[in-house]
Amino acid sequence: MSWKNRGFEQNSKSVVSRKWSLLLCIGCFCAGMLFSDRMWSVPEVNDVSSTKMVEDEKLNVVAEGCAPQNKDVHHESKDIMGEVSKTHHAIHTLDKTIASLEMELAAARAAHESTLSGSPVSDNSKASQSTGKRKYLMVVGINTAFSSRKRRDSVRATWLPQGDKRKKLEEEKGIIMRFVIGHSATTGGILDRAIEAEDRKHGDFLRLEHVEGYLELSAKTKTYFTTAVALWDADFYVKVDDDIHVNIATLGATLSSHRLKPRVYIGCMKSGPVLAQKGVKYHEPEYWKFGEEGNKYFRHATGQIYALSNDLATYISINQHVLHKYTNEDVSLGSWLIGLDVEHIDDRRLCCGTPPDCEWKAQAGNVCVASFDWTCSGICKSVERMKEVHRRCGEGENALWSAQR
Repeated sequence: MSWKNRGFEQNSKSVVSRKWSLLLCIGCFCAGMLFSDRMWSVPEVNDVSSTKMVEDEKLNVVAEGCAPQNKDVHHESKDIMGEVSKTHHAIHTLDKTIASLEMELAAARAAHESTLSGSPVSDNSKASQSTGKRKYLMVVGINTAFSSRKRRDSVRATWLPQGDKRKKLEEEKGIIMRFVIGHSATTGGILDRAIEAEDRKHGDFLRLEHVEGYLELSAKTKTYFTTAVALWDADFYVKVDDDIHVNIATLGATLSSHRLKPRVYIGCMKSGPVLAQKGVKYHEPEYWKFGEEGNKYFRHATGQIYALSNDLATYISINQHVLHKYTNEDVSLGSWLIGLDVEHIDDRRLCCGTPPDCEWKAQAGNVCVASFDWTCSGICKSVERMKEVHRRCGEGENALWSAQR
C-alpha cells in the first residue's frame, strides 16, 4: 500500500473517534442529569415565599413561647412569695406550739418532782387538775394589798364586771379577772379574815402562798404567774396595779393581735436610772451589778401593767426557784426575760395619761388600754378619781360584750 492511502485511513479513524468521543460525552452528561435530578432552573417564587413563611412561623413560635413564659415567671414569683409568707406563718405557729408543749412538759415534771418531795399543793391547783382546763384568752391579775379595800371597790364600780357579768366574761370571752393577794405575817389574823369575808361577798380574789410586803413584790410576781399558770390555761397572763384604769375589751383586742407569736412581752418599755443612793424611792441595793454609777437599767415594761405570753409565764413558773429578785418588781421581771429569745413589744396605749390625754385619744378613735399618772405611778387619788377617768376615757360596756374573742 502506498503512503498516500495509509494517511487517508489514519485521518478517517481520527475523525470517527472524535465523533464517538463527543457523543459519549453528551450521553454521560444527560445520564448524570437524569440520575442526579440537578436542573439548572431558577427557583420558583412560590417556593421562596413558602420557605419564608416556614421561617416566620418558627420565629413566631419562639416569640410566643418567650412571652407567656415571662408572664408565667411573674405569676410564679407571686405564688412563691405567697407560699413563703404562708410557710413563715406556719413556722411561727409551730414554734409557739412546740414551745408550749416543752413548757407544759417541764411544768408537769416540776409538779411531779414537787409531789415526790412532799411539797404541798394548793387547793386551787387540785381543783383545777380534777376539773380539767379550758383555754382562755387572758388572765388579768390585779395586784392589791390589805389596806387597799377602797381602791378595789373603785375598780369594781368601774372597769371590773361583777357577779354574773364576770362569770359571763369568763365563759363567753375567755377573760379571767382576779384581785391578787397573799397572806399576812400572822396566818389567820384579822387581815386575812377581812379578805376572806370580802372574797365571800365578791368572789374575785386569787389568794397566793405568799407573805405580803412592799419589798416582796418581786416574789409575789413570781408566785402570781406560777399560781395563774397552774389554775388557768391562757394565751396571756397580765399583771395590773389596782390604782390604774383599764379598758378590758381594748386590752383583749391588743393581746389577740399577738396571739400567734411565741415568747411575747408586752408593755410600755422604759429604761430608768439605777439609783444607788440610799433612802430614795426605788433605791437599788445591787446597783453595782449594772455597771458604773449613773447607768440605766436594761429595757423593761413599767410595772403598772404588762402582759406575758403563755410560754414566758410557764418559764417563770418552772424556774421560779432560781430567778433572782431585785428590789423593784418590774426590773426583776425584765431581768428574768432579758437573756431569752423574747419579743419586747412597746405599746404606748398601755400607759396613757389621765384626762385630758386619754380622753382626746378616745375621741380620735384611739382608745387607750390603760391610763394613769406617771407622777403618782398610778392615778393620783385613784379612789376619788377612778369614776371620772372611767366616764371620760372608758370604752363603754358594749365594747366588752361585742368584742370578738
